[in-house]
Amino acid sequence: MPTTGEPGRPGLWIAGAGGVGRETLDTALAAGVPVEGFLDDRQYGSAVRGLPVRRPADLPAGARYLVGIADPAVRQRLSALLDGLGAVPATLVHPRALIAPDTVLGPGCLVMGGAYVSSSVRLGAHSQVHYNATVGHDTVFGERVTVYPGGNVSGAVLLADGATVGSNAVVLQGRTIGAGAFVGAGAVVTRDVPPGVVVVGSPARPLRPA
Repeated sequence: MPTTGEPGRPGLWIAGAGGVGRETLDTALAAGVPVEGFLDDRQYGSAVRGLPVRRPADLPAGARYLVGIADPAVRQRLSALLDGLGAVPATLVHPRALIAPDTVLGPGCLVMGGAYVSSSVRLGAHSQVHYNATVGHDTVFGERVTVYPGGNVSGAVLLADGATVGSNAVVLQGRTIGAGAFVGAGAVVTRDVPPGVVVVGSPARPLRPA
């Protein structure tokens, strides 16, 4: 369920100070969740949106974090590092997102404004549903799944670990998107997508090398 800013709870650290990280900050501000700062090896020692940037490895045990990075492989690496330090993944939902009943969000999930997640959905750890994306009933996400802005995932879809649905792409009912597969922007998935495959077009087909 949505993270809230209860008195006495430590503030949130956002891993990643890029575009999705700043959108994560926007989501936290809208939800009234205090944010301590960002974690980013490339920008440590600076400030982003007035907040300090630390190295991820400097996060103390017990701190709450959320990985605000779209790349599933990077989310996997950073969440493993931070978990190993004893940090705790938080789940964050924008107040203008809709989460239907009997839906479960795993630790470290991010749901942005305008998103709709229907009933009896399961989102695995560190998954992301970006703004104005939709997820249909009885859909199951593995870990670190990403649905980009405007993506439309129909009901009873299975998205395996690390799968990504691009902006304004559509996945039709009952399809399976394999681990690490990528559905390109605007694609329409009418059949299952094997693991690790990039599909584009309507109907979606595997991307041929140039």
